[in-house]
Amino acid sequence: MITLDNLQDADGTLEEQKNNISEDKPSQEEVENDEKTPESTQETTEVQDEEKDFNYEDLSLESLISEFEQLLKNDDIYSIRPKINTLKKVFNQKFSIILNEKNEAFLAEGGNSIDFSFDSSLKKQFNGLSKIFREKNEKFEKKKTENLQQNLESRLQIIEEIKGLIDISQSSNATYNKFKNLQEQWRSIGKVPVKNANDVWNNYRHHVEKFYDFLHLNRDLRERDYKYNLEKKQKLIKSVEALANEENLGRAFRELQAIHKIWKEELGPVSKEYREVLWEQFSAATKVINDKRQEYNAHIEQELMANFDSKKVIIEKIKSLTETENSSHGKWQNIMKEVEELRENFFKIGSVPKKLRNQSWTDFKSALRTFNKTKNNFYKDLKKSHSDNLKKKIELVEIAVQNKDSEDFETTAALMRTIQNQWKKIGHISKKDSNKLWKEFRGACNHFFDRYHEQKNAGTPEEIENLAQKEQLLKEVKSFEIGDNKEDNLKAIIDFSKQWNALGRVPKNKRHIDRDFFKIISKLFAKTGVNEEELISLKYTNKIQELSKDPKALNNEISFVRKKIDEIKSEMNQLENNLQFFSNVADDNPMVIDVQKKIEKHKDQLQQWTKKLSNIKKAID
Repeated sequence: MITLDNLQDADGTLEEQKNNISEDKPSQEEVENDEKTPESTQETTEVQDEEKDFNYEDLSLESLISEFEQLLKNDDIYSIRPKINTLKKVFNQKFSIILNEKNEAFLAEGGNSIDFSFDSSLKKQFNGLSKIFREKNEKFEKKKTENLQQNLESRLQIIEEIKGLIDISQSSNATYNKFKNLQEQWRSIGKVPVKNANDVWNNYRHHVEKFYDFLHLNRDLRERDYKYNLEKKQKLIKSVEALANEENLGRAFRELQAIHKIWKEELGPVSKEYREVLWEQFSAATKVINDKRQEYNAHIEQELMANFDSKKVIIEKIKSLTETENSSHGKWQNIMKEVEELRENFFKIGSVPKKLRNQSWTDFKSALRTFNKTKNNFYKDLKKSHSDNLKKKIELVEIAVQNKDSEDFETTAALMRTIQNQWKKIGHISKKDSNKLWKEFRGACNHFFDRYHEQKNAGTPEEIENLAQKEQLLKEVKSFEIGDNKEDNLKAIIDFSKQWNALGRVPKNKRHIDRDFFKIISKLFAKTGVNEEELISLKYTNKIQELSKDPKALNNEISFVRKKIDEIKSEMNQLENNLQFFSNVADDNPMVIDVQKKIEKHKDQLQQWTKKLSNIKKAID
């Protein structure tokens, strides 16, 4: 199983830029002149060019491998190493994203993290190229070590030859020319191992000073050498002063290193009267650049801390989203998109301080790991829930199918309504299964209720008999003639109503006959001279007699009437309370009159509804 930790990719390049610049800083010993400084600068920190930030971000994995192959064709490891290191970081970052996505998909499907594996031909090819690079780099470093050792031996040999110039029997000019030749050789030799650099330099300078003491140059030769060194060092000071205006600090630091090397290794002493002055000028010019570097480093540190704070905010947001109660697939999908955006933003933010890099990366990985664990647990539970819900719905489908052709309509209707309510309460299942089962379940229920309603509309034998009797009674009512005696007329009409109410239900599709009957009865009451209030009372009495056949409907009517009575009483109490606010207002005040009218209206309504309740009680008794 391939595992990657892209800590370097997560922290960008800002810290590296800072480190590269820091490496260019001359040490305190390096800013002193050769007469005062016992330390060699042969082994200085290697500084990469600013152009080292090669843009590989837009390349695909295939293109990165192709670029890797092209770079390896160049045998100059020193020049291609920065590019290859950058390329490797980009490749690992991109591959890590793919690997994490594969891992998350595997876990979302119910897999165990310990069982996850992902083979990639591109990764294998990349690893092969990395191995070739390592072998070349090791060979380069080995050769470099050999060269450093050889340079050390060459420098030691020159020191021995300078030592041999003392006490030789030849002219001063010849000895001096040989000495200058040895100095040229010394300058042409490359670096030596760091551990030997100071000792070699101190040894060299010691014997150079001894040679000058031994040589006793004549005044003209000595003055000529001092003058030459003075002019060169004055030019170097001007060069350092000019570097103070260089905007590219990296280039300024590198050039300052080169100038220090020339000052220390290529130029000899000057006369004593100039030594302190030159050194103070040189140190002052160097300090300007060093101060700029310190200011730049402070600015970089602020940017690094700002990046750290930004990453910390992202980590806290991921933790907050993890702790949010997400009880549905849709919510989790939205949260996953938010976390992915936060994850991408985390990688877009630049570097953080080196001392906080591990903390930032560890906290980020921990927050993501906790989020993924919570998400995976949800989907595991959801998968199990879907499985349980699927079983429940299959059972309901079987019940519906088994009873769709039942002849026990009333019992089966109650059963069908019950399983329909149960279906609504069961949670989600996969869309594929849901559509199929719902179609089958709905089809069975519709099949039964179509039969049920058809049977209801057709009516039972008893309802058909009731219909025949009501049709006959309706004919009698239609043919009834109003006589001169009002009481006889009312008695006959009420008798018609009682006969009608005594008859039972009719088939559902024939229930309009009830409306027809009561419409004719209303007209007959009107012809007898019954006033509107009496007619309303008679109609309501007939309604109660009809409702009395259905206890449930009658109870609903009683509850409704009592509720209306309570509402009217409550509104009356409120209006009467409002009148108390007008205790000091004249009775003819429009607002007072309006409230009193409303109270009287509510009293009339209360009387009507109280009478209705009384009629209900009489009908029940």
